[in-house]
Amino acid sequence: MLTLPETILVPIDFNEQSMHAMNRSYDFARFLGLEIVLLYVFENQEYADSFFTKGELVSKITGQLTQTANEVHERTGLKVTTQLKTGKVYEEVLKTAREVNSRYILMGTNSASENVRMDKNQLGSNTSKIIRQSPIPVITINGKEKFRFCHNILLPLDLTKETRQKVTYAIELARRFGAGIKVVSVLWSKHDKEIKSELVLQMDQVQRFIENENIRCTSQLIETEGGQKMLVPGLLQYVDEQGDVDLIMIMTQQENKLIEYFLGSAAQSIIRMSKVAVMSITPFELGTFELTF
Repeated sequence: MLTLPETILVPIDFNEQSMHAMNRSYDFARFLGLEIVLLYVFENQEYADSFFTKGELVSKITGQLTQTANEVHERTGLKVTTQLKTGKVYEEVLKTAREVNSRYILMGTNSASENVRMDKNQLGSNTSKIIRQSPIPVITINGKEKFRFCHNILLPLDLTKETRQKVTYAIELARRFGAGIKVVSVLWSKHDKEIKSELVLQMDQVQRFIENENIRCTSQLIETEGGQKMLVPGLLQYVDEQGDVDLIMIMTQQENKLIEYFLGSAAQSIIRMSKVAVMSITPFELGTFELTF
């Protein structure tokens, strides 16, 4: 049976943000041993709004994709292939990821069409749906994120069982990149001694587990006032102050086993506001596997 090479899928629409995300994919592909697949998705409205015929438009985009793939290969030495699909963006991205054996999807937070329709403080619907429904990790790149090598991975933890599933992903990436891991928890009520004790204990356990894998690791409790609304500002302020965090790893949540995954407000805010790349991971069903520290 033929085994397909593992890939990283990069949806692009040639706007500035999607091309920036494509540039960010090179290190991920190189250090993780993945081939790059560039995907362009035509939506029906795109044909209707164009001055070109459908055939002319397809030929034009095919040429742009081929030229871009060749330029990336010449510049990086990485193997790059292209896909051109028609349909709803989020559906075709998820379908293509399965078809090309993708381990990760890497994309900008909003598409060109979404940027026209949306307020800058919103997360694009395609981005949101892809993150919510993808069984593989999705790496999102905000337009403000600067391109640089992965020095440290930020691993925010809370007291849910799902949060520990991020640890194995962080260890794998840190090992491949030669990066460190910074474990943090945010305590938004300084007076809750019981919760503080539990968070500190969990961070210590996770730090020891990571260090036993020969990966440098630190842990820190971020204490804020102002309630849960300070979780995201406290986390992103920590990233800014550290200055050496290049990837934040977050976990999306489940409503229940029968309803599709959704993005909580904190996750959306991190993805939308972060200046560095964010990896979103969908939790697998609890009980099938559980880390113990």
